[in-house]
Amino acid sequence: MKAAVLHAPNQPMTIEDVVLEKPKRREVLVRTAAAGLCHSDLHFIDGLYPYPLPAVLGHEAAGVVEAVGEDVTYLKPGDHVISCLSMFCGHCSFCLSGHLSLCGDPEVKPPAGKAKRLGWKGQHMNQFLNLSAFAEQMVVHENALVKVREDMPLDLAALIGCGVITGYGAVARTAKVEPGSTVAVFGAGGIGLSTINAAAIAGAGRIIVVDKDPFKFDLARAFGATDIVDANLGDTVKRIRDMTNGGVHYSFECIGLKATAEQSFSCLRPGGAATIIGMIPVGTKIELHGVDFLAERKIQGSMMGSNQFRTDMPRLIDFHMQGKLHLKEMVSSRIKLEQINEGFATLKTGGVARNVIMFDH
Repeated sequence: MKAAVLHAPNQPMTIEDVVLEKPKRREVLVRTAAAGLCHSDLHFIDGLYPYPLPAVLGHEAAGVVEAVGEDVTYLKPGDHVISCLSMFCGHCSFCLSGHLSLCGDPEVKPPAGKAKRLGWKGQHMNQFLNLSAFAEQMVVHENALVKVREDMPLDLAALIGCGVITGYGAVARTAKVEPGSTVAVFGAGGIGLSTINAAAIAGAGRIIVVDKDPFKFDLARAFGATDIVDANLGDTVKRIRDMTNGGVHYSFECIGLKATAEQSFSCLRPGGAATIIGMIPVGTKIELHGVDFLAERKIQGSMMGSNQFRTDMPRLIDFHMQGKLHLKEMVSSRIKLEQINEGFATLKTGGVARNVIMFDH
């Protein structure tokens, strides 16, 4: 099969013929229909997060089941599915307490470089986050997939696999945004737009969006933003605090930068909560004023939106079908696998929400 291979950080991926193993016990073979280009992948491409290479990247995808291995009971050939890196075992303390996104069972979620499903030039090829979606097919654990309704377009379903579930989950599950509350969202990329949309669905009374890219301003409004703060103009925190008479109830950092993580905390009102969604580079530390904690301000992380994706993703599809979840507007362009390097390059230049690879079978 054809797959995009990353050989080293800061180098273009190459399209290679990669060998895929047949599904073993509790594994599923999926024909990839679409895969989104996510900023999370870009962190690994740029070397901000280390990973065993060479590897086939990609983690935001949807497709159709082609075959199942022994003991697979949840899925059958022909099922439409969305993949998710939050694969779960179902029996550890995290899973049993409802925190499926924190499951680390090595049988279901082998550590980086340990999954033996891909081969290239006679050697083991690293599978990225136990998915590797930038390929015509995937072999994954059955608990990395959720079955979805067949009338849902797979190119839009793919977006739900990471960006949308992360933004929605951060609002609904991690922060538990209350109706009528004030919200600030830092960054209006794919995850930021999903966070804005989720805050609107949750009934937030005011949704303030911070970004530098003018392309994102109208897009953010279309997804539910009530106010835009142009970060190019400076004094972001003061402007948010002035607009809200002292700060917001909830803030969400969707970029992964030290400065915006600190701003997301500083713009809170007493008792407010900042949720860090963005992937802050390894080794980076953030600085906060200790006295601010006396006012019961909180800062917390969110792993893939604290999701329970087997139930969350079908609900998100229903929201889309009802016109509440905006997915069509998020797709900037549909590209071929061979255009993957150009697609990631546009993420750095701005003017893009999500590029989606379409696999023509």
